Amino acid sequence: MAVTARTSWLEPRPGGLHCIPGDFYIDPVRSAERAVITHGHGDHARPGNHHVLATHETIAIAEARYGSRAGRSFQRVRYGETTRMGDVSIRLVSAGHVLGSAQVVLEHQGQRIVVSGDYKRSRDPTCAPFEVVTCDIFITEATFGLPVFRHPVAADEIARLLASVAATPDRCHLVGVYALGKAQRVIALLREAGYTDTIYLHGALQKLCALYQRLGVDLGDLALVEGLPKQALTGRIVMCPPSSLADRWARRMPDPVTAVASGWMRVRARAKQRGAELPLIISDHADWDELTATIREVEAGEIWVTHGREDALVHYARSIGREARALSLVGRDDEDDQDMEGIGAAVAGD
Repeated sequence: MAVTARTSWLEPRPGGLHCIPGDFYIDPVRSAERAVITHGHGDHARPGNHHVLATHETIAIAEARYGSRAGRSFQRVRYGETTRMGDVSIRLVSAGHVLGSAQVVLEHQGQRIVVSGDYKRSRDPTCAPFEVVTCDIFITEATFGLPVFRHPVAADEIARLLASVAATPDRCHLVGVYALGKAQRVIALLREAGYTDTIYLHGALQKLCALYQRLGVDLGDLALVEGLPKQALTGRIVMCPPSSLADRWARRMPDPVTAVASGWMRVRARAKQRGAELPLIISDHADWDELTATIREVEAGEIWVTHGREDALVHYARSIGREARALSLVGRDDEDDQDMEGIGAAVAGD
């Protein structure tokens, strides 16, 4: 479907979503003069932009990852605060994805467009919940945009992990988690479930866990694996990047139960590929029910779908009377394809 005249002031370009009257990009895939960034994951917050507008937390994450390359100047805004670029009003509201993640609410000439970035509707103790904003056009992700993807309650998955820890006290539980968002969420959920023991970390997770704690997210007692004797980790929970589960580093663990926390653990082939003895279906993206509920609740007449299983969600939107199109933006990764080479390794290398 071609972009109609009423939507012509925001358009997909090779560099990303471009707002014409404001002359800025949202989550640009190449260096931009002015960028609005939804959150800190590497496929949305790239280095090299000049002026960056984002939440305080997202900018802190970008600076932790990229140092001086995070941007030349920053405009830190709070949720709900309204600012302007050119003739366009900009407001950031929570996306519920990771700490500081935001939807971008744009208003121009009486029209409202919401660019949701990545989002989820399920509870997360480490970030603010998703906020529904009614609009004329809603731009949604579709990472898990198929009806087969219905995520269980995350607390129930944590209960499965703790039950396994209790049942196998002679083994270490090695949990593969992504450095930004997933690691901190799993730790916080463990704490809520009553787990008070020290949780041990691969070095690539340390920087962002420390940043979360500095920003007010209590993760309890954490320690690095480095330097500990192998047997000191017996009966313990150790967290690492998914890419470390199969390398030499993991051999230092005493008879590990390998777990992976990911929405893709719903797919047996993915779990087997990761070598997950204990697959934990914990996702920081909306599942099918959350995606479709959001499309209904925002009451937008037009839905743009990007980075994921676009066709099914476009079909659903049209089936309930919405205009819909797939954007097929380049440079967007699925949750579990963002390996540590893309996120955590950049952190560890700063």
